Amino acid sequence: MGETLALFKTSFNKSLSIVTRPDRLTGEAGAIVLRELMERSGVIGWLDERLHDSRNPDLITYPLATLLRSTLGLLGQGWRDQDDADALRHDAAMRLATSDRCGTAPLDDNNHLASQPTMSRLIAALSSPGNRRTLREAVMVLAGRRFRAFRGGHRQRYLTLDIDSLPIEVHGNQPGSAWNGHYHRRMYHPLIASAAETGDLIDARLRAGNAHTAEGGLEFILDVVGRAEEELCQVALVRIDAGFPAEELLCGLERNGTPYIARLRNNKALARMAGPHLKRPPGRPPQEPRMWFHEMSYQAGPWSKQRRVVLVVQEKPGELLLNYFWLITSIVAETVPAAELLERYRERGSAEAHMGELMDVLDPALSSAPRSKSHYRENRLPQRDSSIDALAHNETILLLNILAYELVHTGRCLMEKATGDGWSLRRFRERVLRAAGRIIVSGRRVTMVIGEAFARTWRRLVPHLERLAWTEP
Repeated sequence: MGETLALFKTSFNKSLSIVTRPDRLTGEAGAIVLRELMERSGVIGWLDERLHDSRNPDLITYPLATLLRSTLGLLGQGWRDQDDADALRHDAAMRLATSDRCGTAPLDDNNHLASQPTMSRLIAALSSPGNRRTLREAVMVLAGRRFRAFRGGHRQRYLTLDIDSLPIEVHGNQPGSAWNGHYHRRMYHPLIASAAETGDLIDARLRAGNAHTAEGGLEFILDVVGRAEEELCQVALVRIDAGFPAEELLCGLERNGTPYIARLRNNKALARMAGPHLKRPPGRPPQEPRMWFHEMSYQAGPWSKQRRVVLVVQEKPGELLLNYFWLITSIVAETVPAAELLERYRERGSAEAHMGELMDVLDPALSSAPRSKSHYRENRLPQRDSSIDALAHNETILLLNILAYELVHTGRCLMEKATGDGWSLRRFRERVLRAAGRIIVSGRRVTMVIGEAFARTWRRLVPHLERLAWTEP
C-alpha cells in the first residue's frame, strides 16, 4: 500500500505514536447515508431533468448530477467553504457517495471530487433565474416527498407556514449586503419559509441587508402558499411577526383565501383602545402569572376595512404595570377563540428554532463577489464584461444550503422515529454523519468498516430508511 510515515510521539504515553499511511481512511462515512437519501428521494434526478446546463457536453468531466451530489454532500457533512472541495477531493467515502460510477471505479486514481474552481462554476451556472426557480421548487418537492412517505402517501390537511426574515452576517463588500442598524452588522436579510409542524425549511428569498422585514413579503408568501398546497397540505395557514402586517399584504392574503395570524405593533390608537382594559380585578393578586383576552375590531388609517384583533393582557408577579400586546387574524372567533389563537401564535418559536439550526449547523457562507481576472503570468488581460450577479450567486448558495438542510432533516426525522427521542440536527451530524471508517477493496467489491459506537446508531436508522416509501404527488 505504500510507506508508513511517523508524525510524532506523544509526551504523555511513550508507547503511543502517530503515523500516516496510504490506507483508505475517512472521517466522512455519513456521506453514504446522505447519498442514500438523495437516491431514494429521487431529488437529484428531479433536478437533473429540469436544470439548464449550458456547458458543452463534449467537454464535460463531471456530469451535473455528480456536481450536485458533491455540493449537497459537502454541505450536509458540514463543509461550508468551496475550498473544502479541494481538501476532500481524494476522500474515499466522498468519492463513493458522489460518483455516477459503480463497483470500485469511484476509487480509481483518476476519479475524485471536482475542484474548487469547478464548484464555483457550478454556482454560476445555477444562478440563472430559471435554475434558481428550479432549486426553490426542489426544496418543496423534497419536503413533499418526505411528507407523503411518512404519511402513507397522503398530504396533511392543515399546515402552518412561518414566514420570517433571517440575518446572515457577511464579511467584506458582497454586492447587496449592507449595514443593518437593527442588528448592528453587515448582512443579508433573506425571507425564510418553514413548516411549523414538521421542521422543514421550504423556501428562501435573498434580499439586501437593509431591506425592511416585509419587503417582497406578499409575492413570496403567495408563491410559497400556492406550492405548499400542491405538495404538502390542503390548507396552509400563514403566521408572521409584527414587521409584516400592512394593508397590501393583509388584503393579498384575504383575496387568496389564506388564513393568517400576526402580531401587531403597538401605536397610539391601539394604546387608547387598550387603556380601559389594563386593570387588575379586585383582590390580592396570585403568585402565578395571569392573562386576559379582549376581542375587538380595529381599522388602521391605511386599511380598507376593520379586522379582528385580540388584546392580550399579562400580569406577572412582582411587576407594577401590566404588559399587553395585540394579535390580528383573519380567522373568526367562533373557529379559533382568543386563548387558542395565542397558543397558535406562540408556537411560532419553532420557526426560529429551525432557522437557528440552519445557522448553527450549516452556517451558510454567502461570500460570492465579482472578481474578474485582470492578469495572467504578469500580463494584463483585456477588459471583459464582468457583470457577475453576485446577489444571485449568494441566493443560489443559500438555496443549496436549505436543500442540504432538508436532506439532513429527513435523516434526523428517521432517527427520531427509530429511537422515539428528539434529535437535534447537530446531534444527528455528530452521531451519524461524522462517522470514521476504513474502505477495503477486495476484487470488485468495496466494504466500508465503521466503529461499533457509530454502528449501533446506524443499525437503528437503516431499517427505517429502507422501509421509507417515497411517492410522487
